[in-house]
Amino acid sequence: MADLIELFDAWAVNGRAEGMEQGHSLPARMAFEKLCLGARSTFLDIGCGNGYAVRWAAQTSPHGAALGIDASPAMIERARAASVRLANAAFRVASFPSADLPEGPFDAIFSMEAFYYLPDLDAALRRVSELLTPPGRFACVVDYYAENEASHSWPGDLGVPMKLLDAESWAAAFVRNGLSVVEQARLRTPPGRASASWKETCGSLLTLGGVAR
Repeated sequence: MADLIELFDAWAVNGRAEGMEQGHSLPARMAFEKLCLGARSTFLDIGCGNGYAVRWAAQTSPHGAALGIDASPAMIERARAASVRLANAAFRVASFPSADLPEGPFDAIFSMEAFYYLPDLDAALRRVSELLTPPGRFACVVDYYAENEASHSWPGDLGVPMKLLDAESWAAAFVRNGLSVVEQARLRTPPGRASASWKETCGSLLTLGGVAR
């Protein structure tokens, strides 16, 4: 985990956080819309980066609350700096699922490109199911997955461990840990708007879950 924090701290400092926001914005927004936030919804972003999805939630739910957590202190610093005008947006340096989150439970939980880094996926998904208020939803989006062969070199490229699962295994992990699968979909970027061809062909994998109780 220390190597991962160091990597993301470096990305925050060199401006890659904003590049990630730009690169992920289309599939992230498509997934975010499926959470169906209301004016008073409570929202959690796990691995929030520079906080762009937290800002979306704070604006969509002006009478609610939006929290972003990230293990990278530099990312949280950038998120706070970009969100000072949003009184209902908050950020915390925290590692999931061990983070103590007294603000919970939450009506909606979101994660873009974070869950495959977590050492214990089952523990993380169980914690999501505990934090989610029925009939709330959890939108988990990953670009590193078995069907996207273009992503398979990323652990070696980045020098950090990552968990490679196919779509069926992501769905099974949800169910195994107390989450129903509301929808699973490929979120593809329209032709001519992607920085890489796999974003148009394979797309990002969304697994949308709910509390199975």
